[in-house]
Amino acid sequence: MEWKAMLGPVALEQLQANHREQEPLKGTKRKIDFLPVCKLFLLWASATWLVTELDEDGLAFGLADIGHGTPELGYFSLDEIWEVVGPGGLRVERDIHWQAKKPLSQYATESRRSGYIKA
Repeated sequence: MEWKAMLGPVALEQLQANHREQEPLKGTKRKIDFLPVCKLFLLWASATWLVTELDEDGLAFGLADIGHGTPELGYFSLDEIWEVVGPGGLRVERDIHWQAKKPLSQYATESRRSGYIKA
């Protein structure tokens, strides 16, 4: 789980806290529309993820765009994303300067219209 260091302790704790808060609400009308906690990207590709939740096994929830013009809300494995190695050994990175300005659902709506994540 080397990706934990990439996320950093503050983001990691917030993602896990969001997961704990959301878990009993899933499948109900009380489900929370969190602000994304962090933005991940592949420097050498068009892949971007806005992450709102993370369980203890590395399963994350958020908005994912792997560069095919079809951003989707859903679950993805940070272990699997971390295993992707690009040119020169590059791996997924966190945009440390990015801060969410709106809830995940708004990013999703805009991204579906444009075909990519605008963040």
